Amino acid sequence: MAHGEHKYQVTVEWTGNKGSGTSGYRDYGREHVIRSGDKPDIAGSSDPAFLGDAARWNPEDLLLASASACHKLWYLHLCSDAGIRVLAYVDHADGTMIDGADGGRFTGITLHPHVTIRAGDDRAMAEHLHHVAHEKCYVANSVNFPIRCEAQVVWAA
Repeated sequence: MAHGEHKYQVTVEWTGNKGSGTSGYRDYGREHVIRSGDKPDIAGSSDPAFLGDAARWNPEDLLLASASACHKLWYLHLCSDAGIRVLAYVDHADGTMIDGADGGRFTGITLHPHVTIRAGDDRAMAEHLHHVAHEKCYVANSVNFPIRCEAQVVWAA
């Protein structure tokens, strides 16, 4: 595993100019495109509550997805090292954000991974590795709100 400083670059281009720029709060679109290298573009907007397009990813969706994916990647790595064979992994994560006159912020994220491991593998260790993954997760270590994990580990039939 590589240690040290890692740098990332993205480009976010606003595409929501309806002809008059930001002449008024309701006069411009929230659409944007997120790019990074040769990766597929991500069509973004704001949450519909903030006049965004519900068919596009919003920053809050992406933050939640980042927390979930980071935990999953660490978890799979740790299981591989421990000799636990993960056969399936799905997480239905949820997060809560509040907003008010002084701005908004996330108050928490809860991950709900459902993990299927090979029959006979150490289920208690597989459950414990979620705690280790949380401790190592770069995203969880970078935010100022709690990220909880309510995992379910089952053996394959």
